[in-house]
Amino acid sequence: MIFPVVLGLCIIAAILLEAFETIILPRRVTRRFRLTRAFYLALWIPTRAFARLIRSPKTRESFLSFFGPLSLLILFALWATLLIFGFGFLYYGNTPHDPTRPSLETCFYLSGTTFFTLGLGDVTPHTSAERVLAIFESGLGFGFLALIISYLPVIYQAFSKREVSIVLLDARAGSPPTATELLLRHAGPHGLDALLILFRDWEHWSAELLESHISYPVVSYFRSQHTNESWLGALAAILDSTALLIATSDNPCSRQARLTFAMCRHTVADLAQVFFTKPRAAAPDRLPPDQIARLYASLEHAGYQLRNDEASNQKLKELRDMYEPFLHALARYLYVELPPWILASHITDDWKTSAWGRISGFSGRGDAAQDIEEHF
Repeated sequence: MIFPVVLGLCIIAAILLEAFETIILPRRVTRRFRLTRAFYLALWIPTRAFARLIRSPKTRESFLSFFGPLSLLILFALWATLLIFGFGFLYYGNTPHDPTRPSLETCFYLSGTTFFTLGLGDVTPHTSAERVLAIFESGLGFGFLALIISYLPVIYQAFSKREVSIVLLDARAGSPPTATELLLRHAGPHGLDALLILFRDWEHWSAELLESHISYPVVSYFRSQHTNESWLGALAAILDSTALLIATSDNPCSRQARLTFAMCRHTVADLAQVFFTKPRAAAPDRLPPDQIARLYASLEHAGYQLRNDEASNQKLKELRDMYEPFLHALARYLYVELPPWILASHITDDWKTSAWGRISGFSGRGDAAQDIEEHF
């Protein structure tokens, strides 16, 4: 029986290729159809649809936070199951004319006990080909489990490294981070020096984000610790602030702002390709005309000298058109809310809040907290 053999070989080859591309290959796979991609779409689309029914943002984010880690475990289980079925078909098609050949169900059982190296001995291979298959499958199963064990720490290390800079941005740009708040908190003495360092750090951060999320796209589904924070929202705030300085200012940060803008724009554009999300040019305007005046007034009051002429506004629009369609596409796919350019009202930063405040009445706010914020 040639069909079970061919089917088993195809299943094994497909799963090994998927595992190699997902875990080992450190670059984006360009072909459109992949089993892993189909798996994530089949899980993520209904998960996202169900999340839309949850009205509480905190509950919704808690629900979505399970998807990334849980999907990894389900994916590994799916790979292992398909490999077991593939080897089971090979066992079944190995001896087509043997009247004592075990049933297909027994072959699957033999494949499962061999893959996980149980060694029960109640079903054993009889022919030389079956013995070779058993040795190969047991070695593959052992290596597969070792690969998974070594893969998980890499995933969580990439997630942890990403989140450190996002948490640090809390005191520097607010919760959620916005371009206006970021620039306001870097006004005054030594503010531009700190802003220059921040832009340089985020240029490196966006490069690391691009490398890690292309190599391991599943990290993109991992949610941040706080409801009003996300890696995409942080990236949007940095892109907004650098675009504003490039278009309207000639301060000493302009060169570094251009470098950071280029790297961050590269990141959102390439990640949009990873998830095959088409740029959304007709998405809602994040900076409507009624907010532009508030933005300029706030920054000029803080000491920024910004050009507010037609040429500068046109340049800002062109810069926004370079990255905002990709931001909207990723935000819609990942179900992440993008931060505005300027907040409609004051929002308390995450570093000032605590769950103990709701339990014990201790808020941690007051004149001392205000003094810290004024001297950022």
